[in-house]
Amino acid sequence: MIHEAGAVGAIIVAAGKGSRMGLGHNKVLAKVCGKTVIEWTLDNFINSGLVDRIVLVISPDDKEQMAEVSRQYRERIDITLVEGGKERQDSVYNGLISLGNSVGTVLIHDGARPFADKSIIERSIANARLYGAACAGMPVKDTIKVVDKENIISATPERRFIWSAQTPQAFKMEIILDAYKKAYEKGINATDDASIAEAAGYKVVMFEGSYYNIKLTSPEDMLLAELFIKNLGLTASP
Repeated sequence: MIHEAGAVGAIIVAAGKGSRMGLGHNKVLAKVCGKTVIEWTLDNFINSGLVDRIVLVISPDDKEQMAEVSRQYRERIDITLVEGGKERQDSVYNGLISLGNSVGTVLIHDGARPFADKSIIERSIANARLYGAACAGMPVKDTIKVVDKENIISATPERRFIWSAQTPQAFKMEIILDAYKKAYEKGINATDDASIAEAAGYKVVMFEGSYYNIKLTSPEDMLLAELFIKNLGLTASP
């Protein structure tokens, strides 16, 4: 398969239900400071000027609303809506198939992470091109404890070796496609794309994301998001 080596695609995964948020609808369609979460997320990728194509992976239940959201961006970027699968892994794979051979580098990102700014996107692309597989993240601030089935502490790993994984997770297209193919062949079901690449034998480099680059999961996170938007001086205009 021949890819456009210089082209960059982004898969924005937004097909979840967000049940922990307790909204009764997809959390990425919740408004924060006058704009939906997914709009904040898309703005980062489109305004960066670093991405050529976007695939927005959605739930069939949200098709009408997501079509309305994406419509405002269509004059600025090639954006495609793709329905998600049963698991996150299936949703990402649907996005990869949609991109096909149109890009050489792909960034896979959670739609509920609205603060991946241009510098993070730039580092994602650079590290993917240099190493083939890269994962945004940050060193953990807390001491981590490993416990057994009875919640008895069994280990305290050195904090300097422990990072919290974020997205984007970025790859050369041929690497992540091969990794997904092997995952399905072996029946591997992972919660993130770096794990899929690792399982296929690829080395994945961690690079610095941002402590702002949180995933909105709980009602408390929405309050944080409002604070971040104000502190970062972000605007609600498309």
